[in-house]
Amino acid sequence: MDGTEMVAAAAAAFVGTHFLLSHPLRAPLVKAVGANGFMGLYTLVAFATLGWLAHAYRVAPATVPLWAVGEGIWGPVTLVMLLASILFMGSLLGNPATPGPPAASAPAAARGVFSITRHPMFWAVALWGLCHIAVYPITANIVVAVALIVLALVGAALQDRKKEALQPELWRDWEGKTSYWPFLAIAQRRARFGGFRPHDLAGGVVIWLAATWAHLPIAGVAAGLWRWVYG
Repeated sequence: MDGTEMVAAAAAAFVGTHFLLSHPLRAPLVKAVGANGFMGLYTLVAFATLGWLAHAYRVAPATVPLWAVGEGIWGPVTLVMLLASILFMGSLLGNPATPGPPAASAPAAARGVFSITRHPMFWAVALWGLCHIAVYPITANIVVAVALIVLALVGAALQDRKKEALQPELWRDWEGKTSYWPFLAIAQRRARFGGFRPHDLAGGVVIWLAATWAHLPIAGVAAGLWRWVYG
């Protein structure tokens, strides 16, 4: 098995075990080993497969890029990563999908990042993956990014199904005010763009600046605004 095949195998293990443990195997395992035992097993498998994926990626050969990456790609990618950072920060508070005690009702209206999509965290991960494919189109990186995109977007769809079963009235109400696909609810006038909270925007900008700055010391490539600052 060469380096790229090892990355593919590790990515498949990471994504596959996540879906298996989160859905078909969750109930029988909780019944067999208890909720705490299941969480311990889930965490162990997640870290083991993620560690394997990180190691496989690190030792995989840097293949020839599939396309030339010029400044015309970096500009749009930088803006998309800012959107992803805002989606991520906005998802951390007031998210009906966050694990915890069931909410009594869905929010009265979708505001901020939830007006864009009811799955802002999942879409932040997916956009991150798409951006990294765009600027670093080598085989190993594409495999890892695609794995994360699949994990995020299939995970979002499965979350909808799970929530529809557990909280049918609340989640159907929330689905009527939001959309899976970004900006679709706004286009259909089921949601109104706006209502962003300070931590959505300010936090998103901070994490965007920090993450793109970290590219240079970690990966040796300047990203985001820093590409032009250090350019």
